[in-house]
Amino acid sequence: MAKSKAQVRTRRIGVLTLEGPAKPLLEETLKKLGWMLGQNLKVEYRIYNGDTDLAHRYARELISLKPDVLYAVTNTSMAAFQLEGSTIPTVFAMVSDPVGRHYVDSFHRPGRNVTGFTPFVPSLGGKWVSILKEVAPDIQHVGLIYNPEPGNNAAAFRKSIDETASLTGIVSVEAPSGDSSGIERLIISLKEKANSGLIFLPDAFTWVQRRHLTDLIGQCALPAIYPLRGFPEAGGLISYGIDMNKIYVGAATYIDQILRGANPAELPVQAPTEFELIVNQNAAKQLGLRLPPTLLARADEVIE
Repeated sequence: MAKSKAQVRTRRIGVLTLEGPAKPLLEETLKKLGWMLGQNLKVEYRIYNGDTDLAHRYARELISLKPDVLYAVTNTSMAAFQLEGSTIPTVFAMVSDPVGRHYVDSFHRPGRNVTGFTPFVPSLGGKWVSILKEVAPDIQHVGLIYNPEPGNNAAAFRKSIDETASLTGIVSVEAPSGDSSGIERLIISLKEKANSGLIFLPDAFTWVQRRHLTDLIGQCALPAIYPLRGFPEAGGLISYGIDMNKIYVGAATYIDQILRGANPAELPVQAPTEFELIVNQNAAKQLGLRLPPTLLARADEVIE
């Protein structure tokens, strides 16, 4: 005899995220895998939109609900769950350096209650330097743009950035300090320094503020490279990174497996193998840059 509606156990997911495609892709993927909102599945969302203090408050709220799985989208989300000492099975997405930040023991065998999909590898730092130098060969000073508040992932990229910078004639690599207001201070300070450019590290705060920041950078006439296509779509010059949608779909499949009994300690952390290069020609023209034909030829998309 089939179970009645009352006998079907409703599973619960607690999600700490930003605005963006994570929510619809989670629900669409789980629906395809047999989960129905309001029937056998309930999802609690907390959207903190780059506010670190709010992320920590929401993390406590979600943990107190005792869901079957926690879903951390971004470094800030995962850092907030870790700070609370959660032992609830957790899947992350858009989180850099999960081993270095002690979320998992290794990629192959996470070994704890946490696993997920990391969209960035440390060597990307050097790749961003190389592409920026290719776009603007005269660059001698680089500003690294990320929220310097706790939970940032700058250390994961800094070694490869510094190594490549030293090989390409870059004199200085500067980083913001203090709180998020340090980002704008650094951008404006580089406006006054000849032959300067910017590298955006993956960061929740800068993602939420991408339209404002790309506008400011345009006003300061600084060439910049970004980790995600949403930045050139908002007016930025160029991006090199992953397709976020693939990360979110992958994370949803891991959530499905855990809801069905899989142990997160035995689900390998997945790293990206494909990257996309997006170029905004209009932004290049405003900066007076003539992009190399070889770069345009290998771009996955050129925004006119």
